[in-house]
Amino acid sequence: MTDAIRQWMDKYIAAWTTNDPEDIGALFTEEAVYATRPYDPDPWRGREQIVERWIGSADQPGDWRFEWSPLGSDGDLAFVQGRTTYLDDRPSYENLWVIRLDSDGRASSFTEWFMEREV
Repeated sequence: MTDAIRQWMDKYIAAWTTNDPEDIGALFTEEAVYATRPYDPDPWRGREQIVERWIGSADQPGDWRFEWSPLGSDGDLAFVQGRTTYLDDRPSYENLWVIRLDSDGRASSFTEWFMEREV
């Protein structure tokens, strides 16, 4: 799983950098669910909505840095710890991502936890 999650994370960071709809869509299965917080009452559902809502809230390239490391996996479920640092006056965040990958290496579910980092 470590290779699969590393490949997926490389593609995720590339999509975050480009905000290209094809790059974003390639990360997710057709019926994927993307929750921007645990127990999200309105998660992004399906590849089309994920792309649309990602672009609607996109960060601009060069406005951020992201570091991450794999915490572990259990079958098709991967756990990633990240640190998002915004280079403008927005807060920075500690992240925990839970990602379920299918056999093709695309996410069928993605849930993020984030906590503002105290400087």
